[in-house]
Amino acid sequence: MMRHAVRWLDSHLLYRRGRELELMHRAMGFATLALVTLAPLLIVVAAADPLARGGFAAWLADGMGLSGRSERVLTNIISPPPEVVSTTSVWGGIALAVFGVSFGGSVQNGYERIWHLPSGPWHRVWRQAVWLAVLTGYLYQEVQTRAALGGPERIALSSATGILFFWWGQWFLLGKQVRLLNLLPGAIATMVGLVGLRGFSYLVFTPLIIEQAISYGTVGIVLVVESWLIGVGFVVYGGALFGHWVLHHHVLTRTDRARGDGK
Repeated sequence: MMRHAVRWLDSHLLYRRGRELELMHRAMGFATLALVTLAPLLIVVAAADPLARGGFAAWLADGMGLSGRSERVLTNIISPPPEVVSTTSVWGGIALAVFGVSFGGSVQNGYERIWHLPSGPWHRVWRQAVWLAVLTGYLYQEVQTRAALGGPERIALSSATGILFFWWGQWFLLGKQVRLLNLLPGAIATMVGLVGLRGFSYLVFTPLIIEQAISYGTVGIVLVVESWLIGVGFVVYGGALFGHWVLHHHVLTRTDRARGDGK
């Protein structure tokens, strides 16, 4: 019974850390920045896709696990016009990239708060730019593998690349201040959470998108997408927080106990 009490206490500490981090508030900020700053950049990148596999709407539909009529509704509303690249000036493209980097800065700040690290200096903004470029490549390959692979092969590849991205992403944005191995539990937890969110989205958001499109049109679709992005933000930060908790309250504690027994 004592062991159960200790485990409950550890879980309570995790919940308290989530409140201190303002996890839900941070997730809502993640969703807002993703929609306002990241989405326009991804729309331009997707419109320039030489393979033309559906663009930004295909990325969203794949991440939300949509198919059939709900996917078509989302694609018809969110897909950009073909002229989006030609009408985007050089300065407009630079502005979109700068706004996208601010999204990376927000994610970096969340990771720093989770690991109790000071904010990185301004000249580390290049890390946020590189992370943004790798994120775009990660999303791009997710759509390409959806069209090229299916079944267990796609699941295995998507899981492996997802874990690698979130593992590397934490380590890179934190300026290599945390050991790479210590970040693995958080990357795994993040990917598990995204798989669960995808299943939830398939069951809930698939019929909801059709209902919102009929009732509210484009506004209804955007609200559903924003709700999904809030869930993504909660999983991204929550997964990293869970990994930190597992490391410090289970892995390191057992290591210290083993060392004590050895002595």
